[in-house]
Amino acid sequence: QVQLVESGGGLVQPGGSLRLSCAASGSIVSTNAMGWYRQAPGKQRELVAVLQTAGITNYADSVKGRITIFRDTAKNTVYLQMNSLRPEDTAVYYCNWVVRSFNYWGRGTQVTASS
Repeated sequence: QVQLVESGGGLVQPGGSLRLSCAASGSIVSTNAMGWYRQAPGKQRELVAVLQTAGITNYADSVKGRITIFRDTAKNTVYLQMNSLRPEDTAVYYCNWVVRSFNYWGRGTQVTASS
């Protein structure tokens, strides 16, 4: 089993920044990838960013250049640094951890970009 605990969400003005954290514990030795997804009201969950254990990253086109995913291996934590936030970034953000091709999800953290 893998447990994921997210933190760092909140309310920020458009143009502002937030950093999300996701700390993993449990059986994560065979991790394949880590990522962040988001779901806005009335919309499907969508990929924001993914980081494969080989170091390869992928981002949604809508966040390229503004959002960065990175990890601290020693802390078993993956981060999402979000800059230049826009109202359309408002959503619940979910941490995803893939271990032996099985997906684990955090409970989500709310991010709201609004004036």
